[in-house]
Amino acid sequence: MARMAAIPNSGKPKALIYTPAGRDAWVAISLVDEAGLASIAATDLSMFASSLSDDIALGVLTEEAVRSSDLKPIAAWVSAQPSWSDLPFIVLTQRGGGPERNPAAARLSEVLGNVTFLERPFHATSFVSIARTALKGRLRQYEARARLEALSEGERRLQTALAAGRLGAWELELSSMALSASATCKAVFGRGPDDDVTRDDLVASIHPDDRDLVLARLRQTIDTGRDYSIEHRTIWPDGSLHWTEVHAQLYADRYGSARKLVGVCSDTTARKTAEENLRRLNENLEERVRERTREVNAAHQTLLEEVAQRERAEEQLRQSQKMEAIGQLTGGVAHDFNNLLMVVLGNLELLGKHVAGDAKATRLVDGAVQGARRGAALTQRLLAFARQQDLQVKPVDLADLVTGMNDLLRRSVGPSVSIETILPPTLPPALVDANQLELALLNLAVNARDAMPVGGTLSISLREEKVVGNGGDLNEGIYLVLAVADSGTGMDAETLKKAVDPFFSTKELGKGTGLGLSMIHGLAVQLNGALLLTSEPGVGTTAELWLPATEQRPEQAKETAPLVSETAPRLKILLVDDDALIAMSSVDMLEDLGHEVVEANSGSQALELIRSGQPFDLMITDYSMPGMTGAQLAMAARDILPALPVVLATGYADLPAGTDIDLPRLGKPYNQAQLAKEISKLAGEAGPVPGSGRGAGASGARLAKADDRCDEIGDGACVV
Repeated sequence: MARMAAIPNSGKPKALIYTPAGRDAWVAISLVDEAGLASIAATDLSMFASSLSDDIALGVLTEEAVRSSDLKPIAAWVSAQPSWSDLPFIVLTQRGGGPERNPAAARLSEVLGNVTFLERPFHATSFVSIARTALKGRLRQYEARARLEALSEGERRLQTALAAGRLGAWELELSSMALSASATCKAVFGRGPDDDVTRDDLVASIHPDDRDLVLARLRQTIDTGRDYSIEHRTIWPDGSLHWTEVHAQLYADRYGSARKLVGVCSDTTARKTAEENLRRLNENLEERVRERTREVNAAHQTLLEEVAQRERAEEQLRQSQKMEAIGQLTGGVAHDFNNLLMVVLGNLELLGKHVAGDAKATRLVDGAVQGARRGAALTQRLLAFARQQDLQVKPVDLADLVTGMNDLLRRSVGPSVSIETILPPTLPPALVDANQLELALLNLAVNARDAMPVGGTLSISLREEKVVGNGGDLNEGIYLVLAVADSGTGMDAETLKKAVDPFFSTKELGKGTGLGLSMIHGLAVQLNGALLLTSEPGVGTTAELWLPATEQRPEQAKETAPLVSETAPRLKILLVDDDALIAMSSVDMLEDLGHEVVEANSGSQALELIRSGQPFDLMITDYSMPGMTGAQLAMAARDILPALPVVLATGYADLPAGTDIDLPRLGKPYNQAQLAKEISKLAGEAGPVPGSGRGAGASGARLAKADDRCDEIGDGACVV
């Protein structure tokens, strides 16, 4: 017959068929399918024997196909079946299955075991019925296998749990008092795993003082069926004393008769020893407590202080982490906003020159510039809070700084608030950024004014403090404390906790950004100092800026002449910025100054222009660019042109760690005058630069500075 392919496994039980003669195979396959089985047709007896497995539900053979064949492989598989398995076979015969008509049937019965003979010709329903009956029997075998596997798995889990808990298992037959114990159980009683241990042996090993109690409890369990649970002392064969904990339950047969005790035991010597040591320690505790009462009280007080200090440290850490996360986000937003403001301010500055003479257009441009400057002031507050603003730290006489701001402070707080100053003349200078500190002091004064709606007293004082040992957020050293105190409404403890949070404000909506104290806090931290706030409702608020002192002397102020020149050299400048708007605005400002500008939008493009041999007098590059930062571009450019001056434009105070390059910095957002000044310094000019506008005298500069400070505070803080 033709070789027949096995039917793919469809999830049905499988029947293995070997019927090589005539149409027997096709008939058998169709009938098996009707009986609900999938078919695997073997082409020869060898394939039939090799295909036998536990997954086969039924075997179908024809007697004439195996009558004179070697059945040893099949007999070997049948005899090797697991205990749950007894594979059923159907043998199609022409002489029945009785020994009187078919002596060969006895041989097949002996080989196959579970076999049913079906004499041909037969009706299809007979075959289907026999096959279904055989299938039911096979499915029950599979159920038995599943139960055996579950029992085996449960046994493995039980043994694993006992081993993990160091529990010994035991059983006591009540009729014969025969004891069976695991190796762990024997070890609990000091015996080896191969020792024969009887019930009498274990009873004899119980400490004499505990033996009667153990036996009485055992008898009670047998009589009442209560769980057996006891802990007693055991004497090992080597004479050592141990503690044993035993638990058991009574096992009864179906009629309720007690058959045996099944339980576990464990060695509790270590626990009992620890309990005994603890008991002895407790017996002497009262005497020792009386002797050491004062020491314990002192230690307890120290512990309370340490706990309080730890709680404060944890709270400070949480606050620091929160502020750090907000600071990173705020700094990134402010940096991007700086770039946008630079484009706006640069274009407005150039536009103002083109509309000169048109009063209405000039007024509109000036209004836009003032709005953009307030936006720039807001970004400076955000950068200050994020500790990313570019600070010009120098030795500053704080008494002179406060005195110089006296008129501005009085105009800012109004006539209803009186200002008192306590400024000792002999204090050392502080390392600060004078402009940013003036802005911080002005912020504190405006906050104090708002806290005194009906007027009051604003006190500004300076003092010197020394920090020794653990100063919290402050390192050891000398600090100058600039204190601003008011007699206003004050804050409760909950409000005080959130006072330096960004965007938190006690003012009504639209009257403040909530960034004043955040900016001051960020500035203080960036200067390696701290901002300390104390307040009490109805009494007032005191803000203290702790700033590091220095032995360096403040630089003497130099009078600078107005920057006006018509003879400054015309330079060829390479401008690099990946932001097309910033690049366009900067190019326009540079060309308006009279320079020739070549624009590049990436570090690689800039390097190509440098390698092309074009003679550049100066390169101005943004720092933060994809692919290649401005610092990396500067180093690569200097490898080609070592003498090429480079200016790095950035809105960040500090470049990322690992940026080992010293370059002139141009803070964003910059204007045309700042560009001209930086170009003038790098070009070696001592005099003025073109396009910087008209100069202003010292009084004009002071007025502009005050005006700028008012713009930065916003919300109508100043009247100048």
